[in-house]
Amino acid sequence: MNHPTGLTFRDATDADVDTLVALVESAYRGEASRVGWTTEADILDGQRTDPEGVREIVKSPDSRLLVVERDGRAVACCQLEHRGEYAYFGMFAVSPVLQGEGLGKVVMAEAERQVRETWGVTEMHMTVISVREDLIAWYERRGYRRTGKTSPFPYGDERFGIPRRDDLRFELLVKPLV
Repeated sequence: MNHPTGLTFRDATDADVDTLVALVESAYRGEASRVGWTTEADILDGQRTDPEGVREIVKSPDSRLLVVERDGRAVACCQLEHRGEYAYFGMFAVSPVLQGEGLGKVVMAEAERQVRETWGVTEMHMTVISVREDLIAWYERRGYRRTGKTSPFPYGDERFGIPRRDDLRFELLVKPLV
């Protein structure tokens, strides 16, 4: 779907898997991620995702992986998963060289609009690593609220990265979609 911003939003296919893995990795891991502000390079080493994880989302009947393109190139993505009364927002990545230009706000607003219209959900949920205060503050400015509910970080499962500290956990953030 073409958007007034010159962006195109579409569902990912198998052909997008490698591109999306590279996009997600560039936004969160390694030296390349330091160009943007969403880097997790100081708290996690290793991978953020892998082709199998991305392909699983693409194939899942309850999930969509939204690809955001500008001039035919993937510049952002996010996972949208239908979970009954609410939708889950995950795997959100914006190209590090484009961060800070308002692209994330546009992608998030479009994702919220789509889940409201497509699935009729009234809330969006997400989990964020609780020590990512800057990222949580960004989501709060978009209307998300901290719930205080946490879940453990999957220590020992390198598919989610190799932690550089021992106090990581996920915090649930929720936004009403009205």
